[in-house]
Parts: sequence; structure tokens; C-alpha cells
Amino acid sequence: MSQDAILVVDDEKNIRLALGQALKPLGRPVLTALSGEEALEMLHDPGIGVMILDYRLPGIDGMAVLERASRERPDVAVIMITAYGSVERAVEAMKLGAVDFIAKPFAPEEIRDLVSRVSNREALTEADARDYRGRLELAKQAIRRRNFAAALDHARKAVGLDPYRAEGFNLVGALHEILHDREEALRNYRLAVEVDPAYAPAQTNLERLVSRRGQGGIAWDDDAGEKGR
Repeated sequence: MSQDAILVVDDEKNIRLALGQALKPLGRPVLTALSGEEALEMLHDPGIGVMILDYRLPGIDGMAVLERASRERPDVAVIMITAYGSVERAVEAMKLGAVDFIAKPFAPEEIRDLVSRVSNREALTEADARDYRGRLELAKQAIRRRNFAAALDHARKAVGLDPYRAEGFNLVGALHEILHDREEALRNYRLAVEVDPAYAPAQTNLERLVSRRGQGGIAWDDDAGEKGR
């Protein structure tokens, strides 16, 4: 059965409407839920392939929905929405297979591009992924499958292909954190900041890891600081 439908989960009506309009050009069914409880009910629909999930929801929050979805619908790709450009508990989200985040406010083309990339990612092979972006997509494919060692290998290869982008170093650092290697995580966050001091996710991760000695979540914003490169 085709998994064309996109489920938008947000308690703000204007966000649901904006996402519905932004996704309309993709020509795919867009379903909406205004609570975590409603989202979990709707996930029984086998036609849903992508869920755009607000991190902060009343009642059952986004992380709880993600946890249930990762067990019951691991075939559904999840994009987390946050209002602040980072997710406080992103390390837990990544462990559950969520690796794509988008910050409010976002442009319509930004969410369309992200949904398209997420939808096409599962079909990506090593033969297709010969450049920096392709390797990062393979890393994210492996994270969704919770194969963190393979994800780290792909992320390192991405950095080798283009060592002048902060996103790759930041992802390598995040994966080292998941694999409990704090020193390598710190080293890669520092490299990301050296490459691009304006790349906020790496700066946030570096400050958090230094100040909290590894406590808290990983800031991971898929596109922040990388536009226009």
C-alpha cells in the first residue's frame, strides 16, 4: 500500500493551516491532528508515510508520540517542529530514529524540500550518494534505522568530502554523544564552531556539553546555518 499521506500534528490552528497550504503543491494527502492522542489514533492509517510533529503538545507531548510511533509505526518518518531552532531532548529523539527538525517560523519551500528529502531518503543507496549532502542523507537514513555506527561512518565521509560545513561536524558530534564518546563529541562540536562560528546548533551543543558534562539534549537543526551554501 502506498504511504503518500502526510500527518501534521500541532495544537496551533494557524500552523496546521500554513503547513497544509505549504504542502499542497506536493500533491499528497495532508491529514491533521491537534493533539498527541489524536495523532496516535490516526497513525493506525497505513497510508501515512510522514508525520510532522510539534515537540510541545498539550497532554501527550511530541516525545511521547514519537516513542509510541517508533514502536508501532517505525515505517513512518518523523519531522519534529520546534519554536526555538533546537530541541531540548534531541538526543532522545535521535535514539528513537527522528533526525529531522524544523524551526518555527519556516518558509513554505523549506518544509516542502524537507518532506521531499525525507520521503526520498529510504530509497537512497551508496551508489547514489557520492557527495556531501548524499552522505548526510545516508547518515540520517541509518539513524532512522537506529544503526548509529553506520550513521557515524556516513557522517564522517560527508565531512571528508566537504570539511568546510559545520552541519557535518555537528552531526558527527551528536552521534559520538549517542555512542557515549564525550571527548570526540566535544572535539567535533569545536570543529563545527571553528568552521562556522554562526552555526548555532554546534555552539549550543558545545556550551551544553562543557557546562553540563553531557547532561541534556542535543541541538540539531537540519538547515540552520547551512542555507545559501
